[in-house]
Order: sequence, then structure tokens, then C-alpha cells
Amino acid sequence: MNHEARTPPTMQQLDRPNESPTEALLPGFGMLNGQSILVTGGSGSFGKRFVETVLRHASPRRVIVFSRDEFKQYEMQQLLGPEWASTLRFFIGDVRDRERLELAMREVDVCVHAAALKHVPAAEYNPMECIHTNVYGAENVVRAALNTGVKRVIALSTDKAANPVNLYGASKLASDKIFIAANNLSGSLGTRFSVVRYGNVVGSRGSVIPLFRRMIVEGAESLPVTDDRMTRFWITLQHGVDFVVSCIAMMQGGEIFVPKIPSMRIADLARAMAPDLPHKLVGIRPGEKLHEVMITEDDSRQTFELPDRFVIEPAFAFWTHEPYQRLGAKPVPDGFRYASDTNGDWLDGARLMRLLAEAP
Repeated sequence: MNHEARTPPTMQQLDRPNESPTEALLPGFGMLNGQSILVTGGSGSFGKRFVETVLRHASPRRVIVFSRDEFKQYEMQQLLGPEWASTLRFFIGDVRDRERLELAMREVDVCVHAAALKHVPAAEYNPMECIHTNVYGAENVVRAALNTGVKRVIALSTDKAANPVNLYGASKLASDKIFIAANNLSGSLGTRFSVVRYGNVVGSRGSVIPLFRRMIVEGAESLPVTDDRMTRFWITLQHGVDFVVSCIAMMQGGEIFVPKIPSMRIADLARAMAPDLPHKLVGIRPGEKLHEVMITEDDSRQTFELPDRFVIEPAFAFWTHEPYQRLGAKPVPDGFRYASDTNGDWLDGARLMRLLAEAP
């Protein structure tokens, strides 16, 4: 495989309220000019923001929204309007259907794999459905990309994939392994596969923030908190989109990219959103962790640090660290662990409010 060095766009402006993170990342968006891009799960929260951002800050040849929800696709068409009609394509399909994926991926240059079943309790109750979408679906994306000659595939993962304790996390760990190992299959095709792993998205349907907001509006007398000690990593939807684009621009094939993002205790989040409301302890749900981990001690032996992210490198014979050396990547200390409770970057109330202002 040809692993050429690419300079990653900086993400240093992402948490500065007076600067545009998207403007900071325009070099990353520029590499999408003239490209045909497919997004699985493209009508979901990430997919919609990704597509809109790429259309506004790059000049892709074609953007294909691949998802199984026709009504969400219709809503997305109405939201984006006729100005993008010549560039946008909407494909009804499921990642469980390899033949449909291959039809959608013809002449595609870049694939962003965002489709997944993500609800932890639902996955515990419906394990085979989770496996069919998150694991077999990952295999289908890999095979379809190889069969159609897609150049770059980047898959979205989750902090729950590191040392998983629930089926959702385990299925995403399996998915990550499938995408990383796929680099061994591309041969002369040169298709590259990488993974992006990050934490809770502020304001997403699966996060606690919309629940707290609704309860506050409805006049709740208290907010439910699972455990006073519980911590989580937090990232905004736009930060996630921009980070993924920057990873597409720099990926060599085989890496897991982890952004440096802040942590916050759930109890402190509830207190910041409603200072006068007491908390009701409801206990940790089955399959839920007290703290989340994005890089384990075992991963640390292959982890390198850049100013805005960590890169977990693969143990491949063909892999060379030289491109990242040129970017100034440094190995993390032996036994390093990137966890939400030991993170050096913590959200305070004012900073949380800025993030909430960006949430959908």
C-alpha cells in the first residue's frame, strides 16, 4: 500500500468561542473537492450535519446519503433545499444488504460509515439485531468498498468499544477490528480503512442532555442522576464532523483516531443546567460504566500523541510511523490510560453552556 504523509488540519480553535472551528479546518475540507462521498446512516444526526457541512465548505462531485429511513431522507431534502440537488443523491438501503451497498458505492471515492444501532438497553434486549447491523454491517461495508474500489473508508466508533461491558460496545469493538484488519485485504487496490473513536455527543438523541432539557421545561421537581461519581467525555456534533474530516485528510490506513475532548460529571452537568433543582439518584443501568475509556493501558503501547488528538497505530508489517513522526507525534507514557475520570480537561458551567448553545 502507498502510505503518503499528509499534514492534518489543526483543531486548536474548536473550543474558542470567538473563532470558527470549520474555518480552522478548511484544509481538510479542501481535499474533498471533486470527490464522490457516501455516508452510511446519512440521515442520522451525524450524517445530516456532516453532509450539510461538506456541501457548504467543500465542492464535492457527489454526496450520497445511504440510509433506511425514507421519511428522514425526505426531511433532509427539504432542509437542504434545491441548491444542492445536483450534488446530492439519496439511496434507500441498509448496511445489512451488501448488494445494495455495492450499487450505492459505484464510483465513490470516500465512504463515511456512521450507520449503527446505538441504544445500549435496546442492544441488550435485541442482541442479534445489534450484531447484524453493527458487525455484519461493518463486514458488508468493507466488502462493498473493496469490490467497488473506494479509496478511503472511515468508520465512526465509540468510547464504549474500549474495554466493553455491554453488547453495543462489544459490537463496535468487533466493527473496529474488522475495519482495521481490512487494510490487509486491499492489496493493489490501495483502499484505506481507519476508525474515529469519540465520546458522548452534546445534545444527541442518546445523550442525557435532551432529557434534562425536557424535564426542566416541563417543570420537574428534580433531575435523575445515575451516580454522583459518573463521568463522561463530551463533544459537540460540529466538532465531531470536523474531526472526522480532518482524519480523512490525514489517514494512512489502520489508525484509530481519538480526539482530545473534555470530561464532566453527570451530576455537575445537571447542576449547571438547573442549579436550583435537586438530584434523584436512580442507579446505573445494566451495561453502563461509571467512567468511560477511549484508550486502554494495553493500547497505549501503540498510541502516539499530537496536539489535538491521539492516534492508535496498527500492528501491521507494512506500517511505518515516519509520516506521523514528521507531524511531531510523540509516544504516550507506558501504561497511559485516557479515561473520563482521569482526563486533564474538565468542563465548567460556562464552557458547558457554550457547548449547549451549539447543540441541535
